[in-house]
Amino acid sequence: MDPIKTGNLIKTLRLELGMTQQQLADGIFVSDKAVSKWERGVGCPDASLLPLLGNILGIDPATILSGELNPNESMGGNMKRLKFYVCGECGNILTSTEEASISCCGRKLMSLESKKAREEEKLSVAILEGDYYISSDHEMSKNNHIAFVAFLNGDTLLLRKLYPEWNLSTRIPKLSRGVLYWYSTQDGLYHQYV
Repeated sequence: MDPIKTGNLIKTLRLELGMTQQQLADGIFVSDKAVSKWERGVGCPDASLLPLLGNILGIDPATILSGELNPNESMGGNMKRLKFYVCGECGNILTSTEEASISCCGRKLMSLESKKAREEEKLSVAILEGDYYISSDHEMSKNNHIAFVAFLNGDTLLLRKLYPEWNLSTRIPKLSRGVLYWYSTQDGLYHQYV
């Protein structure tokens, strides 16, 4: 941890939030003199304060340690590059239009790599009353089930959360042609074109 970089980062973020040193100090239960020392690069926050400091400043504690914000290069948020993330602990489903630093349950998540479904792996898609009716005989046990089905086209994402021990059958409004994604808790992320 570089005290000068860390101090500059803390000061920059504090000022962006419109906080005084005293307000930040009160939020993490230290004196304003301690915050002043950090910002001048004379010392660093104790490791036990990093999670609380990160919450107040709106950044990951590891970012405080590095002393640098590393923003992604803006690519316009093209939906074709949508990334899916699934937490292995709680099953939380997250998406982003670019690579992102995402964590859940204290663990950093990596974006899922989608595999093109072979013919025998594809979900059944029928048009029913103006909707895509999606079904499959895929196992839906607690240990191996499809956790979500998502339809993606140029500007829209429709995501349906599915649950174990329920049949895999859902309807998604038929908007246009697009890509159907689904996530198997055992086999990972798949896609097929519809």
